[in-house]
This record gives sequence, structure tokens and C-alpha cells, in this order.
Amino acid sequence: MEEHLTVGRVAELAGVSVRTLHYYDEIGLVRPAERTAAGYRTYSPGDVERLREVLAYRRLGFGLSEIADLVGDVSTDPIAHLRRLRGLLVARRDQTDAMVAAIDRELEARAKGVTVSPQEQLGMFGARLYDTIGSAYTSTRRTDPRIAAQIWAGLGDARTVLNVGAGTGSYEPYDRDVTAVEPSAVMRAQRPAGSAPCVAAAAERLPFADQSFDAAMAVSTVHHWRDPIGGLREMRRVARRVVVLTFDACEPGWRDRFWLTRDYLPEFGDLLADFPSLAAMAEPIGAVAEPVPIPWDCTDGLFEAYWRRPRAYLEDHVRRAVSTWTRVGQEVEHRAVRSLRDDLASGRWAERNGDLAGLEATDLGLRLLIA
Repeated sequence: MEEHLTVGRVAELAGVSVRTLHYYDEIGLVRPAERTAAGYRTYSPGDVERLREVLAYRRLGFGLSEIADLVGDVSTDPIAHLRRLRGLLVARRDQTDAMVAAIDRELEARAKGVTVSPQEQLGMFGARLYDTIGSAYTSTRRTDPRIAAQIWAGLGDARTVLNVGAGTGSYEPYDRDVTAVEPSAVMRAQRPAGSAPCVAAAAERLPFADQSFDAAMAVSTVHHWRDPIGGLREMRRVARRVVVLTFDACEPGWRDRFWLTRDYLPEFGDLLADFPSLAAMAEPIGAVAEPVPIPWDCTDGLFEAYWRRPRAYLEDHVRRAVSTWTRVGQEVEHRAVRSLRDDLASGRWAERNGDLAGLEATDLGLRLLIA
């Protein structure tokens, strides 16, 4: 017979207050369904399992609304949750260990009277931008089925697929033979068990022979590459077909098509000042471009995903999973978030953007290059 625990006993075992458990019950996050003869709620083993997941995500810094989405994902079983949590914790541990090692080296150098350069002091924090955003990636960066359908259609009848800049594996087709390439150890550590084999390499130097694959794909990653055109040419070299999800930053008035960049984060344009035009990316691989509309309820937390859900941008872990926020710097980020929060509270955002309420999807510059 399954053991059912009282609220008080669960609170004692979990190290939280009864008040916290009552609040989780009120908002539907963990709602024990069983009751004692006296009418008190009790926790079944399944309820305890869900609570364990909630508390683990909470202690990793996620907000309650995001935790509700994570634990409510019907496609993720308890084993998958454990693997995801383990990946996040290992990534955090690795980052902490690296910083401790860097601090120890600096302490040793200073003890010997050695001057530590500014570059060395900052090295403990920014060895790789991708590693910085990587630890939050699995919480928001998930495959959106509508965007996936467009990408997979672009792959045509390809059976062998190379996923370049693969991250944690979003958009990898489940019905094809996939090989992944990812330079970030943090990202690789978070790839779920059973996912495609992943090689540590960069787009600009793919360790494969010419025409090794039927198709090569790259999803929302080209802007991280040191040499975007070089990386695209490498994809063309190793595959007979190339499919790339990227961004058009040359269309007239492109900065104004999204309210976030228009009203709160104009610095976004500066980040793309040296980014190749869509035509410049398409030409060397012989690609044609097609627009990729973003659904209003997009499940992939990319930069533009919350165009009809502005409050999401107030959540720190949502921003941490998008490189843009890290690259603009804390001062700009805090200003933008503060301004958006004020406009949402005053109703000014709604006045400016009321026309978005009825849209199911919108074009914000995402483009699929198919060659």
C-alpha cells in the first residue's frame, strides 16, 4: 500500500514551511489530491515526486510560472526531469569549480607579488559567452513544433543530418540519423540521454569529409560564430543540402518591427552591426530565404518569442537563456527591464501595442535559408 504523508511531515522532510506547501497548493503547482478521514490533504508518492522537482527547480533560481511549465510538460517523465536537473547542477558545479580555480591562481600570483592583468581577472567570468547562457538553456529553449515543422520540411528527404551549433539538441529531427556539433561543454552536458552523438567542434572547422551528410542544419546559432560566412561554407562542404535558421538585420526599418528593440533595447542593433546581411549569407551557399513566423505562444524562448507575452522579459532566467541580454551588459539590461516593468504597470505598453492582441503569429525577421 502506498504511503501518504501529511503536510506537516512533508514540510519537515523537505525543509520548507507548511505555509509554502499551502501556497503551492493554492496556485495549483503541487496540489495533493488525497485526504484523510478528517479531511486533511495528504501527499502521495507521485505528489512527493512532483514537489521534489518543484523544489529543485526553485533552488536553481527559476520562477514559479516557469516551474509550472517545466513540471507540467507531459512529454517529460520523472527520469527526464532528473537528467535535466542533473545537467543543470553539473553545469553550475563546473562553472563554480572553474571560478574557484581561477581565484586560487590569482591568490597564488598575488602572494608572490605578481601583477594580475585585467584580462586575467575577467577571465574567470567570461571565457565563453555560450557557457554563460548555457546553464539556463534547458528551462526555456525547447523545440517549438511549428518552427520545427518548417525546418524539417527544409531538410527534404535527407536521412543523415549534421546539426551545427547544436546546443542542447532542440530541433534535431527524431526520425533521421543525426550527428551534432557543439563547442560548449556546458551545452553538451545538458543534452538529454539518448540524444544524437555530439562532437566538440566549431562551425568554421567541421571535422568531416566532403559531402559526408545528406543535409546540415544550424538553428539560431550563426550569430555566435566567429566567421559566419566561413561556417556556412563549411556546412556546404560537408553536406549536399543546407538549412539555416537565422535573422535578417538589413530589411529597411527592421529595428522598429519589434517593440522590444524599438522602445526598450535599441542597443540590439549595435550587436548586429558586423553581422552579415541575409544576401551575404545566402550567396556563398546558393540559398533561398523564406520567412519563419513566430507563434504567439512559441515554446522556444528565443529573443523574439514573447512578443505577445511581454511580462516574460521581466523574468531573469528567461533573459539568461538569450545571448542578447548578456551581450548588451547589465546596465542596459536593467534599464530596459525597469522601463518595460513601468510601462506594463501604467498600461503604456498595452496602449502602444494593442494591435498585437489578435495576432496568432508575426514576422519579426527570422528567416530560413535553404540551399
